Amino acid sequence: MRVYKDIPYAGDGERLIDLYLPEGECSALLLFFHGGGLESGSRDIAFMPSFAEDMTSAGFGVASAEYRMYPTAKYPDFIEDAALAVSFVKSGLDKYCAYGKLIVGGTSAGGYISQMLCFDASWLGRYGIKPTDIDGFIHDAGQPTAHFNVLKERGIDSRRVIVDESAPLYHVGEAECYPPMQIIVSDNDMESRLEQTELLLSTLRHFGYDMDKVCFTLTSGTHTWYIMRADEDGHSEFANIIIPFIRSII
Repeated sequence: MRVYKDIPYAGDGERLIDLYLPEGECSALLLFFHGGGLESGSRDIAFMPSFAEDMTSAGFGVASAEYRMYPTAKYPDFIEDAALAVSFVKSGLDKYCAYGKLIVGGTSAGGYISQMLCFDASWLGRYGIKPTDIDGFIHDAGQPTAHFNVLKERGIDSRRVIVDESAPLYHVGEAECYPPMQIIVSDNDMESRLEQTELLLSTLRHFGYDMDKVCFTLTSGTHTWYIMRADEDGHSEFANIIIPFIRSII
């Protein structure tokens, strides 16, 4: 595995990406956004046991990006950063690697971000990129309604279920098609997360999206339990979940 850390993707040099690459051909690259409620977490994926090793052993790379967070950030700083990171990865990795397919994904708060990039075309559109220019998305336990900390920023009870421009669900149907996507949630996830995810799936169906392109993964456990867990053979549970989806795209 080849590792390159602290790669700046923004002009200020303060927003960084860590890159994990296979020794040989990189058939797909996952641009990954971490979780933490938009207020905590880190691009350092060392907390995910064996994840980088399992991904690179499968021939896939991981670009783990940081983004601005609360309390210093405000909506939509984190989404703007994520769109910029996509633009950088599509055009700025020549000195590090060539890769095949580009997958954009995230977990929890990162899943909310990946949903916003997928369904609201305006964010990537700033860089001349369409969501369909991405080969696939992985939305892991993301909130499809207005994120609870975005509501908190506005002084709204964070338990409210609001669908406005800051909600991925609001934008479903604006485009005629979307790339393949994996949607992951747990049966004992955060309060209302499973039900909101089911509404996202239902809305995609309602607008005639080809549901054969959706890999819906319902796990048994609590919110993102698989992120920090390895199986009995020492392999990342999260890698076990997403590698088959990435292979299906390749």
